[in-house]
Amino acid sequence: MLVFRFYFICFAGLIATLAFATGNGSPRQSSEKHEPPSGTKDSITFSSVHVDEPYIALTFDDGPSAKLTPKLLDLLATHHIKATFFVIGENVAEHPEIVARAAREGHEIGNHSWSHPYFARMSDDNVRSQLRRTDDAIRSAIGIRPTLLRPPYGSITAREKRWIHDEFGYRIILWDVDPYDWKRPGPAVVRNRILKETLRGSIILSHDIHPGTIEAMPSTLDALEAKGFKFVTVSELLRMATPQPSHTPPSSESISTSATPSPAPTQQPSPSG
Repeated sequence: MLVFRFYFICFAGLIATLAFATGNGSPRQSSEKHEPPSGTKDSITFSSVHVDEPYIALTFDDGPSAKLTPKLLDLLATHHIKATFFVIGENVAEHPEIVARAAREGHEIGNHSWSHPYFARMSDDNVRSQLRRTDDAIRSAIGIRPTLLRPPYGSITAREKRWIHDEFGYRIILWDVDPYDWKRPGPAVVRNRILKETLRGSIILSHDIHPGTIEAMPSTLDALEAKGFKFVTVSELLRMATPQPSHTPPSSESISTSATPSPAPTQQPSPSG
């Protein structure tokens, strides 16, 4: 019996020693990988911006229109609102005076390509030609080159974003509010969609080449102002960006500055963007 107890004590001591060496020695490394916090700001592409105040950016694509854009400029002047116009190079070459007026009145002018093709389906050289021709037309009209690009249809690859940003210095501007006004659903529908989807930091997409959009704007602007929204250009909105808190989940009014491009629509005639 004494021999059995002796061996038992020795065995227990050995177990305790091993446990101490493996458990109380240097701490074990966790097998979990610590990923960087989500929502990191993307310095190239934006569809919305996290801001602390109720600022939003109105954007108008595909112009200028000889008949409709001046009407829109008159309305914006009445409301003392500055917007961002993503213009088509062909239209700028045809109506440089309208683009010059928009810039003179404090609106921002961005590149929206020369003829509205799908960039993601094109060679680099063809994309480069689209951008340069439009860049030159804008600079000829207003005296300065644009710093923002909205790819037609939102169609652009990650690789294209990088080389376009490196070569032209453009920031890529998408959107988070789309009333699908190119489908011409009627002014009331355009207005209601914008009001329903707009949050602080939103970038609103619309087109100044459709009569229904221009008809929708007076009541849309009145309603947005009644909700307390304030209007700035896209570049002004980007300068207002504040870091999104990483310790709390994003609320309905806290939108990441990082943009996720909308997939290029499958419809050929005049899709959004």
